[in-house]
Amino acid sequence: MTTDPPLIIAGRNAVREALERTPESLEKVCLQQDARGLGQIRRLASRAGIPVQVLPGGGFRRLAGGMTHQGVVALQSAFAYADYSVMLKAVAADLDTVRARHPRLLLLDGIQDPRNFGAIVRSAAAFGIRGVIVCSHHMAPVNAAMVKASSGTAVRMPIARVGRLADVIPELKERGYFVYGTAAHGADSIWETNWNCPVALVIGSEGRGLFPDTERICDRLVSIPMCGEVESLNVSVATGILLAMAFQPGYR
Repeated sequence: MTTDPPLIIAGRNAVREALERTPESLEKVCLQQDARGLGQIRRLASRAGIPVQVLPGGGFRRLAGGMTHQGVVALQSAFAYADYSVMLKAVAADLDTVRARHPRLLLLDGIQDPRNFGAIVRSAAAFGIRGVIVCSHHMAPVNAAMVKASSGTAVRMPIARVGRLADVIPELKERGYFVYGTAAHGADSIWETNWNCPVALVIGSEGRGLFPDTERICDRLVSIPMCGEVESLNVSVATGILLAMAFQPGYR
């Protein structure tokens, strides 16, 4: 595993999610002095044996670093990326399992805004994605803003980091996945695409889209048809549409 710097999780919902789902990853919880309505968070922290520290306003604001905090932050151990090979085996151990289960993977090719990254991971968790693979270059980190945007789901979604997606896509194909890349124009409509198969969906960056070497190696490119004068969607919105339409059995 590889690690990023320690995280600060800010906001009541995000901290409560972390306390309920992954309390073992938290070092301590900090509350702003005189903040009210934090009884549940205190109880969850106490139950998990996590220290709670109360800080005066000035010190608390410095710790939160300008984030919207609602009077509570949690310090989390450095984020540990999943090992790529171990994650793939956990999702589906072999070709026969991939073909039988039709697992779903999400690949992110240079998402640069941590808030978009977090929102995408939140959607991935909601629609049953088994693992996320990100490239190491031009990619937003798993930081406090990302975790907050994910509503805490980032700390329980397996996220693996590799050098270039183009280097691992051939292995995904060998394992039985069909690799679909996204494009704004000139690609197959998502409504005319066969999603009833094991899919690794590749999402490009907010402005550039897919790196050329990634795009060339995808099995096919897909796009979301739009009408009117809107030329593009926010990348997290577009990803949510793709996941809702393609990866939910009732939507096929």
